Amino acid sequence: MNAMSLQNKFIIVGITGGIAAYKAAYLVRALKKQGADVQVIMTESAKSFITELTMQALSGHPVLSDTLAPQSNSGIEHIELATKADAIIVAPATANTLARMRAGMANDLLTAIVLAATCPITVAPAMNENMWKNPITQDNLKALVNYGFNVINPEIGFQACGATGPGRMAEPEQIVDFLNKLLSEKPLLGKKVVITAGPTREAIDPVRYISNYSSGKMGYAIADAAKNLGAEVVLISGPVNLAPPMSITTVKITSAQEMLDAVENNLEDCDIFISSAAVADFRCKNIACQKIKKTSDTDSMTVDLIKNPDILATVGHHQKRPKLVIGFAAETQNIEENALKKLSTKNADMIIANDVSDKSIGFNSENNSITIYSRDSNPVNYLNTSKKELGYHIINHCIVYMNGLNHND
Repeated sequence: MNAMSLQNKFIIVGITGGIAAYKAAYLVRALKKQGADVQVIMTESAKSFITELTMQALSGHPVLSDTLAPQSNSGIEHIELATKADAIIVAPATANTLARMRAGMANDLLTAIVLAATCPITVAPAMNENMWKNPITQDNLKALVNYGFNVINPEIGFQACGATGPGRMAEPEQIVDFLNKLLSEKPLLGKKVVITAGPTREAIDPVRYISNYSSGKMGYAIADAAKNLGAEVVLISGPVNLAPPMSITTVKITSAQEMLDAVENNLEDCDIFISSAAVADFRCKNIACQKIKKTSDTDSMTVDLIKNPDILATVGHHQKRPKLVIGFAAETQNIEENALKKLSTKNADMIIANDVSDKSIGFNSENNSITIYSRDSNPVNYLNTSKKELGYHIINHCIVYMNGLNHND
């Protein structure tokens, strides 16, 4: 950790009711040592594990816990704090608190601040190993990640209940390291990034369509990483079961033509374009106005297909072409050959290839394995890595490329 690297950052530390609350004291002290201005918010149950006086002495501010406390400013303290904070860290975050945040509840000061916040929100869970492994808890965590929350997973070790397993809150030093990276210099500040994500749907008739298995998770992870590194992000998304990321302009589309229209409408002043969507290659030449009915004398149906517009190639050759154009190649064979061909024919700067025939990665999975091909450097591999982490790797490659362009200028 670099000394004073959090100088003048206003950080809210939320403490909830678990035995790991004692670690919050070390966390607050570490944040203060790095120059952060720390405001502690405690839930009522947290007060059973560590005193308000201790946290006030360490933070230098009175501890807050009541949304409608007499000393609050007309009962809107949660709005003022939420808009002022550079980051919120909830440590420890109990299973109960995670569930309430996932549900969007605001029945105490901490959850009200979280709901009103526009800054990055990070949770450091701590609980019994069985509670941690429970599918409900895991589902709540996945939902929070989809909403844009950061999760610092607990460690494996001895717990207060006597069990040994996952559930111990991450150490304060690890949390401070994470916040340092999160709040470091924003290298994409002032840059506009346009990202496509998810599948497209091409109508056959009013009730049927052609589509694919894309979940949109990779594109959403890239968008979140770009936002956290300072970019103005426009996310153009096909139909997915993901919540729109916070503080990101999200344009929802259905078909490939709608996606192309949305992309072209957002190319003005665009610095980086990333085409991660799985766009249908073909659409129906004629869409039936009514549902196509099967008949007793027909055992087959023919659908006449025509090519969809090539979004990546259109942007790659566009008069408003961004400085950096990146495409994805979801392949089942000849991955390198197909990726390099795409790099050339689409006039792209990078192609990110992955093997979608491997069911353990790619479509709908939480992890992916990718190879980044570019014009000016050797291929770079990332194997079986979480899509959230890959989002940052991809954006970091963009930053290096952009820095190279600026240097050449």
